[in-house]
Amino acid sequence: MADTKDWTWVLDRACGECDFDSRTVTPEQVALLIAEVARVWVALVESTPEAALRERPAPDRWSTLEYACHVRDVCKVMDSRLALLLVEEDPEFANWDQDATAVADRYDAQDPRTVAIELVAAADAIAERIAAVQPEQWSRTGRRSDGARFSAGSLMRYFLHDPVHHLHDVGIAWQPGPR
Repeated sequence: MADTKDWTWVLDRACGECDFDSRTVTPEQVALLIAEVARVWVALVESTPEAALRERPAPDRWSTLEYACHVRDVCKVMDSRLALLLVEEDPEFANWDQDATAVADRYDAQDPRTVAIELVAAADAIAERIAAVQPEQWSRTGRRSDGARFSAGSLMRYFLHDPVHHLHDVGIAWQPGPR
């Protein structure tokens, strides 16, 4: 299934729901910021009783645990997309259906402690890759199957919105501080 959710507008304006403004973040800052956001997610998972982690606030909303699984996986997907973008000329990214992944991987039944460990590992992996990007590589481009185009820099700013926005979805306001 093609990537059909178009959140690329977050590159041009602040998100009206979570207030995150990707224009205020440089691609180089994403490495530090994703590590910070991941640790907020882990603290949330570790401090919330398991029954509450698994509870969906509404039938059409994921539980905190499901969002944590998604954040872990979006770190992995974006890490692979950045890796591809850095070695291929204008690659087309493999499609990822996040909703199908949530069902197939049983996000709702995963062990919270394992998810927390894996989330930090995935965030640290992409942070390490971001930190290794050379200045001239930030302009390299790639695209989704729906035609959305990204530079390495815009892809990382786009990516950061996702875990920040999902903190908002579970009731936590987080914004990057001054750097």
